[in-house]
Amino acid sequence: MIRLPPWRGRRWPRPDAPLCIVGDVHGRADLLRQMLERSEEAAPDAVLVTVGDYVDRGPDSREVLDILGASGDLVALRGNHEDMLLRFLDDPEAEAPRWLRNGGRATLASFGVPDPKEASELSETAKALRAALGATEAWLRALPPAWLSGDVFVTHAGADPARPPEDQEHEVMTWGHPLFSHRARSDGLWVARGHRIRWRPSARHRRIQVDTGAWRTGRLTAALVRPGERVRFLTVRGSRG
Repeated sequence: MIRLPPWRGRRWPRPDAPLCIVGDVHGRADLLRQMLERSEEAAPDAVLVTVGDYVDRGPDSREVLDILGASGDLVALRGNHEDMLLRFLDDPEAEAPRWLRNGGRATLASFGVPDPKEASELSETAKALRAALGATEAWLRALPPAWLSGDVFVTHAGADPARPPEDQEHEVMTWGHPLFSHRARSDGLWVARGHRIRWRPSARHRRIQVDTGAWRTGRLTAALVRPGERVRFLTVRGSRG
C-alpha cells in the first residue's frame, strides 16, 4: 500500500519535486513546442508530465508524437484517445466507428493514411497506420495511465474518489469516473487531470484541471506545482481550431 504524507492542515499540494503538468495537446504541435519552451523558462527544475490525448482532432498528431518520443526527460501518460487508437489497431472493424467520429480521421491524415470510405477498407487502413507508426506503437502501448509524486496523483481523466492510487482501474484513469468531480477524497490526495475542457484551469477541492481545449481554443495550459506553494498556471496561445 502506498503511504501518503500527512495532509491535515495543508493548503497546497506537496509533490516530491516541482511538477509542470501539461494538458491535452490533441495534435497541436505548434502549442506543444511553445509550452516546452515556456516551461523550460518558467520552471527548468520541474518534472514535465503530460496527461495524454496527444492524438486526434488537431492537425499534427504525428508531429506531436515525434516531439514527445524524442523528449526522454518527461513523464508521458496515456489518454483515452491513445486507447482508442490502439484499440482500432487491434480490432479495426469494431473500434473504427467510435475512434473515427472522435477525431481519428485527423490522425490518419497526419500519418498520410487515406480515410476509409467503406467498412471493407478498415483492416487495410489499420495495417497502413501500424506501418506508419513504426516503433511509436510500442511507445504508445508502454505509456502508463498514472503517475504519483508526493501527494499529487496525475492521470488523464481522474480517479475513483473511494479508492487509493494503487487500486485505481485503467478504464477510470483514462476515461473518467462519475463521482470524481462530486465526491471529496478522504486521504488528502490531490488529483491532476485533463480530459474535460475547462475555460479556465483550476486548482481547488484537491483537484487540478488543466485541459483548456488546445485543439479548439488555441490555448494549451500547464499547472506548475511546487511543494507547499499555490498552484500556478502557464498558458500558451495560437490560432483557434
